[in-house]
Amino acid sequence: MERIWLKNYPPGVPHDIDTAQYKSLTELLERSFREHGNSPFSVCMNRWMSYKQLDELSTAMGAWLQNKGLEPGSRVAIMLPNLPQFAVTMAAILRAGYTCVNVNPLYTARELEHQLKDSGATAIVVLENFAAILQDVIERTAVQHVVLASIGDLLGPVNGRWLSFAVRHLAKMVPPFELPLSGGRTVTPFNKAIALGRGLNLRPTAQTMDDTAFLQYTGGTTGLSKGAVLTHRNVVAAILQAEGWFSPALADIPDLRQVNNVAALPLYHIFALTLCLLAMRQGSFLTLVPNPRDFAKFIDVLKQRPFHLLPGVNTLFNALMQHPMFKTIDFSSLKLTQAGGMAASEGTARHWQTATGSAMIEGWGMSETCAIGTNNPVTQKTFSGNIGLPLPGIDIAIKDDEGQSLPLGSSGEICIRGPNVMTGYYNQPAENAKTFTADGFMRTGDIGIMDAQGFTRIVDRKKDMIIVSGFNVFPSELENVISTCPGVVECAAVGIPDSMQGETIKVFVVRNDPMLTEEAVARFCQEQLTGYKRPKYIEFRDELPKSNVGKILRRELRSAK
Repeated sequence: MERIWLKNYPPGVPHDIDTAQYKSLTELLERSFREHGNSPFSVCMNRWMSYKQLDELSTAMGAWLQNKGLEPGSRVAIMLPNLPQFAVTMAAILRAGYTCVNVNPLYTARELEHQLKDSGATAIVVLENFAAILQDVIERTAVQHVVLASIGDLLGPVNGRWLSFAVRHLAKMVPPFELPLSGGRTVTPFNKAIALGRGLNLRPTAQTMDDTAFLQYTGGTTGLSKGAVLTHRNVVAAILQAEGWFSPALADIPDLRQVNNVAALPLYHIFALTLCLLAMRQGSFLTLVPNPRDFAKFIDVLKQRPFHLLPGVNTLFNALMQHPMFKTIDFSSLKLTQAGGMAASEGTARHWQTATGSAMIEGWGMSETCAIGTNNPVTQKTFSGNIGLPLPGIDIAIKDDEGQSLPLGSSGEICIRGPNVMTGYYNQPAENAKTFTADGFMRTGDIGIMDAQGFTRIVDRKKDMIIVSGFNVFPSELENVISTCPGVVECAAVGIPDSMQGETIKVFVVRNDPMLTEEAVARFCQEQLTGYKRPKYIEFRDELPKSNVGKILRRELRSAK
């Protein structure tokens, strides 16, 4: 197919990328450690970590994991927020020859159990704040080895210990837990695993670009999340594509090791994860923000040193601008405001540019595409409202239900093909058969239109997915859970527009117990669903609109609001 979009690439952006320069993602990391050893990799709560330290710590952790006898390719889960332990753990897993399974630390027990069982993870690195959730499910999973991290593990011998003490005993943010040790299960503190690993050798592994690097879980239309299989090639391709696309924004910085990337989005999310790996390739550094919802502290972090790349979702930018201290931030070094994860609103983008002088550059992607699939040119001076052009090496086609490509200007399903696109969903052959077209494109579920310049605009969503602050929420999952609430006969969940979150969740409930209240349903949801999946609005109805075959008509509910 003709790549009509190439003529609108900014000067200097490559038309394609070459993944053959690496044998694996692990080789990319190890080259980076050699080339940038003395440069800073991250700063968190004013504690710096160099690439050399990341190399040494991940070597030790990788050796410790290997010493536990895990088979090559074993899945190791990471349940950590944006702390230095995340990058150490991720690099260790890859260098040891295993597969990373990123887990949202805010998952409920039900959600965690599904992901651990589905992935077959045999080890997990988890922050102690979330160990009580793991305790509830671990005996129903294959997990044999637990590495228990504390918030201050890598934040210095004095400050780190104080932070861990304060979190446990003053803020009381670590619920009581006792992880069972039955069946030979081991529980090891993070720093002890590092110390033990220093006395071991990390054995080289024969990885290829076709090996699985990540199982990246995403929402499922059946109500259960699915693991997108991302190979070493997929991830390397995504890194190189993002590097090529962002290069014009950073062209006037002579040494990329000076570039400060603000990591406020969670590193377990594919968008932030890919940008973290891009920083590693370039030798730039990350400012880790463990809790971006604490906007006063977040703003204080932004004021501490110049920052150049600020990725975020619409809700993050909007909330920052609402804070009374926002105007005290110096944006003079900001080279790129990258919006993704959810649709950016024109109002937020316009206000952001007025306040910061930086245009909000919107892109589009999925876990299945290893983050960015299309993006607006970073040289753009104003917000466009579309999702931009395909990145280097990527093809986008607008197709009908039969998989036939449609003429330019026609509305159809956005389909994507490229070296960054997943190989399929883990252990989901039936789903994979439906997901890919005969000519190798992946169906995305989004309905869009491509213009004659190659720019694509999303006009609708084929699936009923709700996007809350950049996170995918599938109504069927919510309905499956809420239907188990005592007194509920049936229910339907829909997304409705929200100026802060993009969309928020409303649930319509038919009850057979007149004593069932909105508060009771809300409490049930709080126990069963992680924060962003909980409905903001609950409305009782005598019946729900249905088709002649009994299918609930969510479209009618959305329009009724």
